[in-house]
Amino acid sequence: MLVNETKGRIWHGRVRLADTFFKRFRGLMLVRDINYALVFVLPAETRANASIHMFFMLSDIDVIWLDSSRRVVDFKTARKWRVYVPKKAARYIIEGPVGMINVLEVEEGDLIRWSPTEEKNKAVPVKISLPEKISFEGSNGIAIAESVKEIRTEKA
Repeated sequence: MLVNETKGRIWHGRVRLADTFFKRFRGLMLVRDINYALVFVLPAETRANASIHMFFMLSDIDVIWLDSSRRVVDFKTARKWRVYVPKKAARYIIEGPVGMINVLEVEEGDLIRWSPTEEKNKAVPVKISLPEKISFEGSNGIAIAESVKEIRTEKA
């Protein structure tokens, strides 16, 4: 969810963070159906770090540049196969589907807040006990477990 705190406007879409080099590098390139916002957390607040390219994008997107205090310094609908540099230095970039800027009624100086959507369907480490005895005898090479003492799961 994205919130324009200045105007009290809310965009109720999913939000993901691009807070590592590889997540920022991948961005939204080659994403066919952009139905979420991606918040880039940049290592430094500069115009050069905040520049974006639209190469290998499959659709246009809305882009909002924010300074370190989360104030809007620039915004626009970015078109495919172009390069964009914000008017002022930015620490955060929000990329999302076209229309996001209109829903939030974004203007320069607005204060924007986000709540990342919790990622589900991730693998969770599980502790298990192995079978007491495994036999390959008479099974054409397929292992047969004779008994399992216990399987325990713990939440991380």
